[in-house]
Amino acid sequence: MAMPAAEIEALIKAALPDAVVEIQALVDDGDHYLARVTSSAFAGMNRIQQHKLVYKALGGRMGGELHALQLHTAVPN
Repeated sequence: MAMPAAEIEALIKAALPDAVVEIQALVDDGDHYLARVTSSAFAGMNRIQQHKLVYKALGGRMGGELHALQLHTAVPN
């Protein structure tokens, strides 16, 4: 079951309102994406904590509607 990039972006922005989110399809199948997420909410967190926050925003869709998501997270400069 595919998941549109716009839905991924909307879910992340709903959980992290200040986030700058860029979604790129890695394969044209609706299941494999790269997400670049920059948010002040990541301040003081290590990469694992940042990624967990993004996965939480996706509400359990990883492994179901969304098969693969490569994450690049950052705190704004």
